[in-house]
Amino acid sequence: MNDYCSTSRKATVSGPHVAVIGSGGAAMAAALKAVERGARVTLIERGTIGGTCVNVGCVPSKIMIRAAHIAHLRSESPFDAGIPPTPPPILRERLLAQQQARVDELRHAKYENILDSNPAITVLRGTARFKDAHSLMVQLNDDGERSVTFDRCLIATGASAAVPPIPGLKETPYWTSTEALVSATIPERLVVIGSSVVAVELAQAFARLGSRVRILARHTLLFREDLAIGEALTAAFRSEGIEVLEHTQASQVAHVNDEFVLTLPNSELRADRLLVASGRAANTRDLNLDASGVAVNAQGAIVIDASMRTSAPHIYAAGDCTDLPQFVYVAAAAGTRAAINMTGGDAALDLTAMPAVVFTDPQVATVGLSEREAQHAGLETDSRTLTLDNVPRALANFDTRGFIKLVVERDSGRLIGVQTVASEAGELIQTAALAIRNRMTVQELADQLFPYLTMVEGLKLAAQIFNKDVTQLSCCAS
Repeated sequence: MNDYCSTSRKATVSGPHVAVIGSGGAAMAAALKAVERGARVTLIERGTIGGTCVNVGCVPSKIMIRAAHIAHLRSESPFDAGIPPTPPPILRERLLAQQQARVDELRHAKYENILDSNPAITVLRGTARFKDAHSLMVQLNDDGERSVTFDRCLIATGASAAVPPIPGLKETPYWTSTEALVSATIPERLVVIGSSVVAVELAQAFARLGSRVRILARHTLLFREDLAIGEALTAAFRSEGIEVLEHTQASQVAHVNDEFVLTLPNSELRADRLLVASGRAANTRDLNLDASGVAVNAQGAIVIDASMRTSAPHIYAAGDCTDLPQFVYVAAAAGTRAAINMTGGDAALDLTAMPAVVFTDPQVATVGLSEREAQHAGLETDSRTLTLDNVPRALANFDTRGFIKLVVERDSGRLIGVQTVASEAGELIQTAALAIRNRMTVQELADQLFPYLTMVEGLKLAAQIFNKDVTQLSCCAS
């Protein structure tokens, strides 16, 4: 057994020693910021460098979703009368090769090469467990063990797909998103268990690439959001032939004669593949956190404060292994702030204007508080909803699916939340985030200049309907 103490063959600086467990968005942001502030870093990764987002999450899924969108447009669009559709053959193996090449390229450029070129970061490939509150034992992938002592530690181990306790499920060859994204074939029949982001994104992608898709939703689609969001997305899915079974759970799953058999309350479903996308659980079980004094919540996620500090004062955590929202940009922001705090600074993470996007078609985007959340917080609210048949860009696109909803604090008129379903919702939500961040009133938003025939102009129009009837305004009217 080797002991890693206060010196490193790579390190040439003499600042505090920071151990980082993980190599995804939170871990990399923390490691680089800590080095920038004079620390020496030991980064420990048991699997593929880069974590979930670049390898098996954001990047490959958005590539697949984009390919599916192109396939859909070639098969069907609002302009079919003048541009006759030509449904394309789907060469899945070629799409997969293109997808994996871009994943490899980004992992090398944004993770591996950066780590290799930074002399203040030592990378250990292995599985870390806490020995006590100031040291780790790393079981190296190429055999042997390494002891790592630290002044500060960041836990950034991410999350993995959670598997619901459905009888028989664990004995079947079900997919999680990881297996689905690297499948070389498109199944003829696909059942998706789940109703949140991963479930809806991949369900639509597979449907557009040729699968007959059925979604089993324990509640409704995206049920934690404003109710209108789930309703609009369900309508869009059903119009494309995706079967959405709301308030439905399987009581048993079996795999017989190369097909999945799901027992429902009054029927059975059969499928060639089953995708389980019902949530993600923090990767904390193997860390021996009891030895470190780090507390977790009932779901196994590490509990942190606004400074990313855990219940052990010198140990921090960031990313999907914590109780923070599971977005890579939140993870990176948390990792950066954790590094500042581990090296003597004082930084907090403010999520009051955190934008979120679901990459379905139409897209879903939100920021700030929904009406329900605001009222739960004791705020008196007012709101308006603008349907997209009032947005010139949507009319020009011949795609008026969706809406833009603004939530304001009643007394002050200050914008506190935006929820939207639209084809380019993700491209307009940051404007809403900036408006909330800068404490703009809805009237101030309505008075801004927005370029005509853009989707983001819909924010201005939605703001105007608090005081005007936009159906009586001419084009570009303020």
